[in-house]
Amino acid sequence: MKTLNIVMAGALALGLFAAAVPAKAFPNGPIEFTIPFGAGGGADIEGRLLAKEMAKVLGVPLAPVNKPGGGGAITYTYITNSKPDGHVLGWNSTSVLTTTNLGNTTFDYDAMDHIGRVEYQPQPFVVRADAKWNSFKEFVAACKAAPGKLKVANSGTGSSTHTAAIMLMNAAGCDVIHLPKGIKGRNKSVLNGEAHAMIAPLTGAVRLTKAKKLKILLMPTANRSPLFPNVPTAKELGYDVELDLFRGLSVPKGTPNDVKMKLADAMTKAAKSEAFMALAKKKGFTVAPMGHKEFSAFLAAEDAKVKKIFKSAGLYRSKKPK
Repeated sequence: MKTLNIVMAGALALGLFAAAVPAKAFPNGPIEFTIPFGAGGGADIEGRLLAKEMAKVLGVPLAPVNKPGGGGAITYTYITNSKPDGHVLGWNSTSVLTTTNLGNTTFDYDAMDHIGRVEYQPQPFVVRADAKWNSFKEFVAACKAAPGKLKVANSGTGSSTHTAAIMLMNAAGCDVIHLPKGIKGRNKSVLNGEAHAMIAPLTGAVRLTKAKKLKILLMPTANRSPLFPNVPTAKELGYDVELDLFRGLSVPKGTPNDVKMKLADAMTKAAKSEAFMALAKKKGFTVAPMGHKEFSAFLAAEDAKVKKIFKSAGLYRSKKPK
């Protein structure tokens, strides 16, 4: 009996000790902020500023790390293989849908948990400032007069800009040559005359448009941009086309809900910070945070849209076993 009492007392003491030493609260160290594209581009500039502002909220450093390649596939594969403790974040974009449907990964977009959306921006249809077309209607007329001759540049095969270009050209009944030129080569190809037009994220076209080197003929988005209020949307011209570029945050599957809630709170506060809102005003993107539930529904709808476009263009690659 005495021995039993000693054992029970010891067990009780251990239990009290364990209760007195709670699990480490999140975050308990630096957080890796993984960016799927190279340094210096729009995704990088936005991501680094968001990470800086989130660090102020969370009280720990957020270290931006660029992992470009495969249209985002390198970053998303890294995220899916990381420990689900909230200390590795992925700065996602429309690429999380395009690269997975293109077959650059062995998984679908929902192989990760998605914290929420931060912003979205239109992907305007752009030509050189001295181009003979002053409206999208004029470009379409020229395209139909010479099918298969005009060239429309994009950021890469299966990129969000390529996806929007396919959708828009199909709706307009235009037979064009799609030129995958990369993020840096896309603008250059229009300026040097290699391409007749391009689709680009608004943040990638603002500076050159304001410098009167490019002109925007149309935006395949829901509403006109405050930066370019005279540019019509696709729907205003009779085309049922809407495909914005979005950016948000992803974490490994299985990350605890309380951790995701803290990250979502920090994401929203950082997105609405004075510094990030100032960047949004300058670059033309719209800060519109979405929580997990709303973002999940949004992703499902956008994924269905991307699948449909890719299937129409012969780009879709299923990951289901044959």
